[in-house]
Amino acid sequence: MLRISSLDAPPTSISENQGWPLFNTSATRQIEKACASRLPPHTLMERAGLAIARLAMALAPHAQRIWIACGPGNNGGDGFEAATQLQVRLPHTRIMVSQVREPSQLPADAQISWHKAQQAGVQWVSNCPSDLSPQDLCIDALLGIGIHHRADRKPSDADQRLQQLLKQVTQSVCPVLCLDIASGLDANTGQYLPEFAPHAMSNPSPRHTLALLTLQPGLFTAQGRDACGQIWWNDLGCGIASHQADASTTQPVAHLSTIANLQAKPRQHTSHKGSFGDVAVLGGEGLSQRGLSMTGAAWLAALAALHSGAGRVMLALLDEHAPQGIPPWPEIMLRRPSAQDWSQPTVVCGCGGGEAVQAWLPHILGQAPQLVLDADALNAIAASPALAQQLTARAARQQPTILTPHPLEAARLLQTSTTAIQAHRLQACLQLAQKFQCTALLKGSGTVIANAQRKIWVNSSGNARLASGGTGDVLAGLIGALWAQGSNADEAAIQGAFKHGHTADQWPADRPFSAGALAMHLAQ
Repeated sequence: MLRISSLDAPPTSISENQGWPLFNTSATRQIEKACASRLPPHTLMERAGLAIARLAMALAPHAQRIWIACGPGNNGGDGFEAATQLQVRLPHTRIMVSQVREPSQLPADAQISWHKAQQAGVQWVSNCPSDLSPQDLCIDALLGIGIHHRADRKPSDADQRLQQLLKQVTQSVCPVLCLDIASGLDANTGQYLPEFAPHAMSNPSPRHTLALLTLQPGLFTAQGRDACGQIWWNDLGCGIASHQADASTTQPVAHLSTIANLQAKPRQHTSHKGSFGDVAVLGGEGLSQRGLSMTGAAWLAALAALHSGAGRVMLALLDEHAPQGIPPWPEIMLRRPSAQDWSQPTVVCGCGGGEAVQAWLPHILGQAPQLVLDADALNAIAASPALAQQLTARAARQQPTILTPHPLEAARLLQTSTTAIQAHRLQACLQLAQKFQCTALLKGSGTVIANAQRKIWVNSSGNARLASGGTGDVLAGLIGALWAQGSNADEAAIQGAFKHGHTADQWPADRPFSAGALAMHLAQ
């Protein structure tokens, strides 16, 4: 969950009734410059130090020791400022600071804060104190945003010192509070720069991150979600939450999706099953094709659509020998693919489709008024320029499409590698949306949604429970049901991703989790 902290009060939960703008590093720097120009010198760093100190006291109210690792830039300056505030407010707590550079080598604002910390009487230490305990606190003020990989640069003494302190922060036995973003992460992508990637931690301590002034995409996607832990935000009194800081700043690069209509809209007494849309699922290659049955995937998509409120759900299995009779869920109507009218319902195509789905794609791409493409349908399109062209042409006919690839499927569609997709998740999702003129949903940690108009959203819900077979099929069916009930393509993808993850977040610890169980609990 994202939380907001205040300069004047202890941190409180952020309301989940709106999205939040995400700014890349360049936009953040512009906003910072605009805000600083309207304030007395050094004010932003003073406000940052106060915000950090308040949150630190709230996170570790019984700490006897607080260690702050301060880097060579203004992120380190924020750490020095926080040390001063904590020393004043917690006279009986040991406030200890380690630094990368000498004060004469720091930026001007950071030098001022260093001297204030010196005068306040904080303790200066070379390394992480050996007596830190789990009730104490470590503050990571080493790097923050704006770092860049320089493969050709020879490491300096300061670089080696920074690496030493960063390793100690990573191995801390007490909770870690990161300033802006976990040190070493690219704030735009959520990926560690190669030289800062930590070694695997067997028992990682709790992690928190206080984003100052703006929120960045890297906090919420890729490696950022694990590295940053609980996200807090303070806009330093600049009003970023409600409006742009200055007309010259760029628009948000993305929005954090923290909303979904989790309570079903009241249904009118005069409603009937046709009032809530039809979903038709095509997928589920049978054993007769290659001896590899994947009919369960199509069933999961249909089951998710059923439990997400679609008025009628039809399931057309790509299995000539599928049993005919009463299905496991009699509300789901079985169809032969050739008997289904594909020109009327919202279509979910590809779940467990195997090789059999390829023959049906030209017809589906031409007929479906609203189309969710998943799994093997995406692989077939990636392998066929003719199908890819037919997919792109749908937008001109006012036939919207939602793509729901995982990173490997996205790599096939963009003819690149999974590593490249994961390195720039927002960019990759936007490329998919623009290439195929559709709404694209890139699954993974911090699911990304983008449309052809260059709007991007990052989903805030979900956890590792979803890393199990069939949950992607459930997501496709859920999106299809939301779309059939009147949402537009973007809304269906955004709300579907959020509800999918939110259901997993709310899952009781004592209840076994599976894709089938997830599908049947979407209505709760």
